[in-house]
Amino acid sequence: MAECRAADREVIVKGAVVRMYATGTCPYCRRAEALLCSKGVTPEILRVDRDPALRQSMLKLAHGRHTVPQVFINGRHVGGYDDLAALDRRGALDALLQEDGQGDG
Repeated sequence: MAECRAADREVIVKGAVVRMYATGTCPYCRRAEALLCSKGVTPEILRVDRDPALRQSMLKLAHGRHTVPQVFINGRHVGGYDDLAALDRRGALDALLQEDGQGDG
């Protein structure tokens, strides 16, 4: 997965902690990362395909959801790519990303 480039950033985000459980081959993971990058966010990518313990952690934190990506913003479980994109379409994603915070996700 590629890191967000400064040129991709349109919005300055202060303080949002974004973690994404992902695999290296998942197209929805790449879409979620690209959406977050377009918002000025470089998510912490937790590769569940490289570490089985991370997959177990994801299952617990995402209430049994086993698909990737699973996105957490400031410790709040947002869901997968479709959920993230729906938040963006409703205009709610920017507000979440502007919140300061830390969490377990």
